[in-house]
Amino acid sequence: MTTGTTAATSTDAADEEHRARRLWRALEPLHAVTYFAPEARSAGESLGLRGFWRGYFGQRAAPLGPVPAEVVTALFYNFAPGFVARSVPEVWSVATPAQLLDARLAAVDAALGRALGELAGSAEVAEAAELARTAATSVSTAGRALAAANAALPWPDAPHLVLWQAQTILREQRGDGHVAALVSAGIDPVEALVVFAGAQGLPGDWLRERRGWTVEEWEAARARLTDRGLVEPNAGETVTDTVLTDAGRELCAEVEARTDALADQAWRALGDARAERLVGLAGPLVERVLAAGDFLPQNPMGMRPLVAAGPG
Repeated sequence: MTTGTTAATSTDAADEEHRARRLWRALEPLHAVTYFAPEARSAGESLGLRGFWRGYFGQRAAPLGPVPAEVVTALFYNFAPGFVARSVPEVWSVATPAQLLDARLAAVDAALGRALGELAGSAEVAEAAELARTAATSVSTAGRALAAANAALPWPDAPHLVLWQAQTILREQRGDGHVAALVSAGIDPVEALVVFAGAQGLPGDWLRERRGWTVEEWEAARARLTDRGLVEPNAGETVTDTVLTDAGRELCAEVEARTDALADQAWRALGDARAERLVGLAGPLVERVLAAGDFLPQNPMGMRPLVAAGPG
């Protein structure tokens, strides 16, 4: 249960999961090169941004303009405020949002070109790009600031970049909706991570450190969730041992169901046949991204990609 990123725990359950989640899993690795590919790290460093996180916050927040740390913290939702403040607003004094957007697109172009090889210029990628763009331009961005900011950017020309930009809009639209579901459920940012770690079986320390929370903040969140009956009482476990109660699992399922329902506009815009076609077209492309090592098997999204056998 984190910002728009919770995935089904098994790809064997694909037939049972919501179609909006299935579409997200099918396409998300094509966006994730933005953060995980070596070209992304090099892009930030070429502008003078030291370390992974300055590049991450700068490139992901760049569509918003030179916003303060408070805005990034609010919209990204599950990062500790102090963790964000180590990078923002300093990044804007090193590189402008326009420079970061150019660097981001160039890095994605290089990363997908390397991973996809000859498929980058294929008819299948062009078809997938057209379908994904139709979906991305059909979803509502009302109340969804990150999606709206990316939707306002000019579209690139190359089909593999159109596909990437479409998924960028779609995944941020999903993430914005997920934040709304969490707020409605009364789950604050660090609590969302505690619940997510328990639901996905991710090591709490590993996730906590990657979002900048202290042990004390994490344990305080666990205590609040325990008081609400959502997490089993701490009987001497470490922060990696969060166990959800039945009520916690039920609330998690409700948040995920709401997230999927809010993200279903893309599938509805395409209709079943075209949406299934897009899922099928994405399969061989994702296989290339995985083979290139540009998607982490263990990632803060708790995501296992959906890889189809080929275009349907």
